[in-house]
Amino acid sequence: MNDLKLASESDLLAQPTPRPTFIYLLVSYLIAFPAFRLLFRGRVYGKKNVPQRGSLVVVANHGSHLDPPLLGHALGRPVAFMAKEELFNIPLLGQIIRMCAAYPVKRGASDREAIRTATSRLDEGWAIGVFLDGTRQRNGRVNSPLAGAALLAARSGSPLLPVAIVNSHRAFGSGTFWPRLVPIHLRIGRPIPPPSSRRKFDLELTTEELQKSINLMLDKGI
Repeated sequence: MNDLKLASESDLLAQPTPRPTFIYLLVSYLIAFPAFRLLFRGRVYGKKNVPQRGSLVVVANHGSHLDPPLLGHALGRPVAFMAKEELFNIPLLGQIIRMCAAYPVKRGASDREAIRTATSRLDEGWAIGVFLDGTRQRNGRVNSPLAGAALLAARSGSPLLPVAIVNSHRAFGSGTFWPRLVPIHLRIGRPIPPPSSRRKFDLELTTEELQKSINLMLDKGI
């Protein structure tokens, strides 16, 4: 237990919760909202489970490039995602994604460096978005989960929020060049406490719990 950074519920609630920028709100309500609600007939279940204050590790399955903006819109609070550093050097795009709470990671950077960067955001009270498999999955499920989300939670004492993104892999999955207008729903589970330590066994136990929670919500379908 000595290697775990403990954070009580009162400590988390006392953290300053970052407010969304004007650009974040603009992208959310002029682009993400119409796309999710109208084009993809989106619905959100379990929004009451989202803590609106304090640091939070949002953990989801990953089937499409649509997932980050949909998560950022649907949860009702800003969610910061990691993005490749070179994207921040592209005129206009770099400014937009930075204002949308994305943070850069260097190509080829160690997992340790990425974890440190994300942990610093959590210490500031952010909600950090993590895809449990790391990359898009053709079947949209959690297949080979990584322990990064659990490690982030253990380092920061933040709760983990499992989210199932239903059908995004069918709408705009890997190898798709044009979106299909099928319904996309988000199911939000109850927060899961951080692992009791950074030991491999505890991280794997929490990761397995997240995988089961997300896949069970995916099984409910549309």
